[in-house]
Amino acid sequence: MTIWYTADTHFGHENIIRFCKRPFVSVSQMDAALLENMWKVIGPEDQLWILGDFAFGSKAKDGAYVERIFTQLPGSERHLVIGNHDLDPTLELPWDSVSHIAELRDGPQNQLNTLCHYPMITWNHARKGALQFFGHVHNNWQGTRNSVNVGVDVWNFSPVTCGDIVQRAGQLPENKHWKNVEQRPTDN
Repeated sequence: MTIWYTADTHFGHENIIRFCKRPFVSVSQMDAALLENMWKVIGPEDQLWILGDFAFGSKAKDGAYVERIFTQLPGSERHLVIGNHDLDPTLELPWDSVSHIAELRDGPQNQLNTLCHYPMITWNHARKGALQFFGHVHNNWQGTRNSVNVGVDVWNFSPVTCGDIVQRAGQLPENKHWKNVEQRPTDN
């Protein structure tokens, strides 16, 4: 079983194509591409974690529409970390879990990573190798060495694994405020 992460899919949201310069001519093309990209990598026993903003816009208010998209998601488990655009009927879908924040063991060191729709400057186990995965900022920022954007706009419209995230984290700069908020007692 593999755990996959993504954020900011914005299924049904016509304006996100223009706002984020997504390379799609219509919302139906975008929705189809996002689902196809998920099906290319997510296996039947895998987990999918969507870190907010599953659907948005007028279509997201249509229960039949969001249910139709939801039933096309691959994997054996589908989890939602609530974003600022996740409202009813998205919250009423049969997710395996729904939360505002989650901690999940995954990755090369089986570290306890923190999942939140919003980027954070610190989190539980931050000094013990745990990463923070987020969305919300779309293509405005990839993150830092320890807090990484998992949104579709910076991952070629595909979900990613913790291994992918760890690799990208190693190429990103350290947050310039990291030493201010995560001082070790011996650093004082």
